[in-house]
Amino acid sequence: MKREHVREKHAEGSISATHVIQNPANSGEWIVFFKKSAGRSYFLVDESDEVESFSRLDDLIETIRGLGIKFAEIHM
Repeated sequence: MKREHVREKHAEGSISATHVIQNPANSGEWIVFFKKSAGRSYFLVDESDEVESFSRLDDLIETIRGLGIKFAEIHM
């Protein structure tokens, strides 16, 4: 899900949870996914529809805060 879509869905209240996990392809990076109220999950993707990954957890947190997300679970 692209950033603008995350903002829209969060404002509508249809995102039920936000999770941060280590990237399975690179354990030195972090990715984020959103669970929607219908039970489906979506990764945060960039403009090229590639899953966004972050080498610094602080950068990821700043990004999701900018999307209006106030709570996220971090899985290590």
